[in-house]
Amino acid sequence: IVSVSLGLVTKTIASWGSEEQKRAWLPRLTAGDALGCFGLTEPGTGSDAGNLSTKAVRDGASGDYVINGAKMFITNGTWADVVLLFARTNDTPGHRGVSAFLVPTDTPGLTRRTIHGKLGLRGQATAELVLDDVRVPASALLGPEGKGFSIAMSALAKGRMSVAAGCVGIAQAALDAAVAYAGEREQFGKSIAHYQLVQELISDISVDVDAARLLTWRVADLIDRGREFATAASKAKLFASEAAVRSANNALQVFGGYGYIDEYPVGKLLRDARVMTLYEGTSQIQKLIIGRAETGVSAF
Repeated sequence: IVSVSLGLVTKTIASWGSEEQKRAWLPRLTAGDALGCFGLTEPGTGSDAGNLSTKAVRDGASGDYVINGAKMFITNGTWADVVLLFARTNDTPGHRGVSAFLVPTDTPGLTRRTIHGKLGLRGQATAELVLDDVRVPASALLGPEGKGFSIAMSALAKGRMSVAAGCVGIAQAALDAAVAYAGEREQFGKSIAHYQLVQELISDISVDVDAARLLTWRVADLIDRGREFATAASKAKLFASEAAVRSANNALQVFGGYGYIDEYPVGKLLRDARVMTLYEGTSQIQKLIIGRAETGVSAF
């Protein structure tokens, strides 16, 4: 909730917004008086983010943009006050025709539907957005027309650091829970913390926590020093998200059958960790980014 609103949306407005847009949104978003959501993914478009079907057409008479389309799996979607929305503004194929807009969620024609039945993240509103002749002024355009894909990618690069940090939190919580339970649970006359195979599970979690944290700290340090960080962010996001899944799964194994019921937290940790390998770029997309950066081979 926080990383999407403050990271993907607010930081992007701070980087790309006009002075009018900054005055309108930054105070409210940074104070927590408003929430933002990031409208990129569509029902038929996930990893192929440059192939959007949502369209924003310029109305020559008024200069407004009229937007039609749909967005899917939008974090904060039903709670947000503003959507950082990406739509195609011309017929240029691929990412070159994409632009970014700031669309207040009370704009006529914008409807939102909560997505139910999620495996995890049940405390966070995930939504589908439908845009039916949504009219916004030209001043809603964020950055230059046609630069939306670049804006989205720059936002996601920093967002991946936030996802990695969240994954460190999941893995640390799994470690804390596993260590505490292993010290309390007794089998064969002593706590299960005495058994080497349980210690192996805990040691694997501990190493994953430290490695994920260090990779995430490296990205933060690169950003603070104004250095290139996109590939490091992909490495941190890839490793930390997979580590969070492994850590939660190993913790559940330490708990045994009790890990499979809601009385203990590790089942929730595993359910929440699983989506981390999917959003803000799947693990497979991160591997492509890293591989291309290491080899110098272009995307096409």
